[in-house]
Amino acid sequence: MKTLIAYASKHGCTEKCAKLLEEHLDGETERINLKEQTDVDFSKYDTVVLGSPVYIGKILKEVDTFAKTNLNELEQKTIGLFICGMQEEHTLRNELEVNYPTELQDKALVRECFGGAFDFSDMNFAEKMITKRVAKIDKDVSAIREDVIHSFAETLNQQH
Repeated sequence: MKTLIAYASKHGCTEKCAKLLEEHLDGETERINLKEQTDVDFSKYDTVVLGSPVYIGKILKEVDTFAKTNLNELEQKTIGLFICGMQEEHTLRNELEVNYPTELQDKALVRECFGGAFDFSDMNFAEKMITKRVAKIDKDVSAIREDVIHSFAETLNQQH
């Protein structure tokens, strides 16, 4: 089994989640940041996991474009989908449903929300102001759900 974790990260939380997932997956795993690389030889992988943070209700454009551009290849693989965010559970569930192509939603073996984090040291002034106003938070907070990441990995591991 060889798994590709293709993700994009804005402030590092999604990258951290991708690394945690990689630690729990059996077999060979490769992780690529779609902000740096988008060319993939899909023949090397049995499983592809896509991950993105959600900002203003949308996954990052790099992940959206990658999913849509490679839909035919992705449909031939075992699929896992995840998002990261600090919204309430029902909001995250809805954002998970609407952001990835329907074909991948239907095909996905596992879909999850991995939680999120606010890292003020990595935010620009506007992002800090928005976070303070909307989330009513003014310091670093991590709510990464490691138990969910572990369970996501177990579901994929049982496929092989």
